[in-house]
Amino acid sequence: MIPNVSANWAWVIPAFLQSDVNAAVVIPEAERKEALSLLRDPDLVGRILHDFEEMGVVGESMNKLTAYLACVSRKMDKPLGLLIQSTSAAGKTALMDAVISLLPPEEYVRYSAMTAQSLYYLGEKGLKHKVLCICEEEGAARASYALKLLQSDGRLTIASAGKDEKTGRLMTQEYSVEGPVAVMLSTTSVNVDEELQNRCLILTVDESREQTQKIHKAQRERETLEGLLQKEKADRLTRLHQNAQRLLRPLKVVNNYAPHLTFVDGQTRTRRDHVKYLTLIRAVTLLHQHQRPVKMKDGAEYIETTLDDITLANRLAHQVLGRTLDELPPQTRNLLGQVERMVRTEATERGLTLSEVRFTRRQVREVTGWGNTQLKVHLSRLEDMEYVLTHRSSRGQGVVYELLYKGEGKEGEPFLLGLVDVDTLNFDRLRSGVNGPWSGVGRPLVGPRSGGGRGHVNASEPHNDGASKVNGVHEGGKRSIEEKDLLNRTLNPSKTLHSAAVFDAP
Repeated sequence: MIPNVSANWAWVIPAFLQSDVNAAVVIPEAERKEALSLLRDPDLVGRILHDFEEMGVVGESMNKLTAYLACVSRKMDKPLGLLIQSTSAAGKTALMDAVISLLPPEEYVRYSAMTAQSLYYLGEKGLKHKVLCICEEEGAARASYALKLLQSDGRLTIASAGKDEKTGRLMTQEYSVEGPVAVMLSTTSVNVDEELQNRCLILTVDESREQTQKIHKAQRERETLEGLLQKEKADRLTRLHQNAQRLLRPLKVVNNYAPHLTFVDGQTRTRRDHVKYLTLIRAVTLLHQHQRPVKMKDGAEYIETTLDDITLANRLAHQVLGRTLDELPPQTRNLLGQVERMVRTEATERGLTLSEVRFTRRQVREVTGWGNTQLKVHLSRLEDMEYVLTHRSSRGQGVVYELLYKGEGKEGEPFLLGLVDVDTLNFDRLRSGVNGPWSGVGRPLVGPRSGGGRGHVNASEPHNDGASKVNGVHEGGKRSIEEKDLLNRTLNPSKTLHSAAVFDAP
């Protein structure tokens, strides 16, 4: 039996941004039970995506789910930031509005624009654990410095000159606003402030013809009697999700698999991307808190991350933080394919992993037959885009290369280099014999398998990819093949995806 993690909170939730600070939002008992039923549904992720469709928000499955999780992260000490990018009229604002409509009104603040100093005067508790939505990134340009500080430091403080009410003399007054806050922006600009990009996940709206056709169909259906009835259903679903969000607690999350996770590390910018990835995992875990036992250590309550949380986060990270092979010029992509085949052949012959193989430019030249100048240009491009990594030769002169690419994205899907293959994480071994019931994320999302990441690099001492491979499968709940594949088909209708194990709720 899952403990009632909301028992201590009952169903009275403080509402900070109201005129009366002591006001509270009271959830009727029947609605509270319905909201808890949603949060305890083993197919919670599928329910969220299904409800978006029922509300008339079609397509954009990955973007909707990522944005939803970003809003959930407002409950954490270091929330996710989100930037929705598209051309004009492509639907970025509609996507933002659809997601925040599922949040309780007292837990988000929405502005069209902000002045340079406006954030400082929102009140000390005005943004704490809330979502700050700004419809256009350009509208927040003057407040960009304050936004960056608020995201990084979790608090803003400004000293301003003002008159003393009694004496009339000028005096220094201090104004503060306390975070953390999850920032959500939208923009039509291609060139977004680099520091802002570093702090946010970037969502790109689907501007394909197929998505336009889906939107047109939904728009026409709204004009029918069925569309009128759908609006009433959408209002009910909106209230359901708002109540569910009110029942989420700001619990701490412990990820016992974290030491065994991997991430590409060729450039310094990945330091922040890695934090986004780990935060995404925490957000997935936090969303499923009503399906997890709440544990206690030294007075701190926490829940633990499962393998299914990591599987879902990996799938989203591939989409949001990844790239596609289409970004490579044809000749560079051709070279990447030849290098991959060469490295795979050598790894097989020598009994090594791909990460253990080192090769030189001369070897590539001999295999491809390319000239030195041509090869230098395209190999340098692969290095710049982090498909290969250079190391100093063990002899002290020249360099050798390591292939970071493991064959992902050949069907055109986005991918993120360096993520650990979840199948290599052995639950029992990593948990050191600690057993207990676990619940999964419902019908799992599994994308292209990512190659193993890398540990400490030494050109003269190649190494394993940091994760031990195991045989066997995870034991979990039993579902039909049709049930397990339903959500995967929703997210990627062009492929039949492998279903991971599911740990059912106790």
